[in-house]
Amino acid sequence: METVSESSRTRKRMTGAERREQLIQVGRALFAEKGFDGTSVEEIAANAKVSKPVVYEHFGGKEGIYAVVIDREMQRLLSLVTQALSASHALVKLERAALALLQYIEESSEGFRILVRDSHAASGTGTFASLISDIASQVEDVLADEFRERGYDPDLAPMYAQMLVGMTALTGQWWLDVREPHREEVAAHLVNLSWHGLTGLDPNPALSPGSRGLVLASVSEFRTARPSERELKELEKARERKLKKQEKLRREQEKQRERELKEQQKALREQEKLREREQRERAKHREREQREQEKHRPKPVRPL
Repeated sequence: METVSESSRTRKRMTGAERREQLIQVGRALFAEKGFDGTSVEEIAANAKVSKPVVYEHFGGKEGIYAVVIDREMQRLLSLVTQALSASHALVKLERAALALLQYIEESSEGFRILVRDSHAASGTGTFASLISDIASQVEDVLADEFRERGYDPDLAPMYAQMLVGMTALTGQWWLDVREPHREEVAAHLVNLSWHGLTGLDPNPALSPGSRGLVLASVSEFRTARPSERELKELEKARERKLKKQEKLRREQEKQRERELKEQQKALREQEKLREREQRERAKHREREQREQEKHRPKPVRPL
């Protein structure tokens, strides 16, 4: 009598969503190790213990898996940086932005390795350079405000943002392999250089108390700090601006609806006038026909 093995009894068939997630994780590990061009569909299928048609069925090939991996990693890193830039003070924003990148590298080394390989065109989501530009565009606002307060030209902020983010990203690539010193110390030195410049370097830099020990939430769970009074005012102003724009749009839409209604009413009146003219013309035509018929109708003969 045949016996069923323990593995056969406990093996559970994956759902479509579970299989899809498994293929993404397998592909992510292979892309981090070998890159896009060095990874094949055969390897992905073999590591996932499925046949090649299963990979094609879910993603159409390795390009589909790669696009999902790149999109997830970019969103994860951007979410961390966005959280970091929600602080009120410019120095704290820079500290937390540097920490956000280093935290991402520490927690998602495979993802960072995939991004810094210069994302393959198959991803359809751009390259690591474009991701850095996205982050730099957020840092621009921070630097522009600081420049205005110090009397510098705020139009230079985009250039300085590229410098700052580029320097941080390259340092992150270096730290990816060496992992020394600790990320907070690396962040402190990064901010030391960017904030003070070479001529004003602090010999013993350290993060401010508000940034030490900070761990940002992952992309799936946000833990936001209580906003400051200034931030609340800015949020209120932003809401007011949004409401004004919405009100303006609503008024414009209302005016447009009124214009369309007037046009419709005008068209209806014109159609009604046209129908009335046609009816009058038909009535006149019938009257003329009746008169003509009266003329040609023979007169009755009077009896003698």
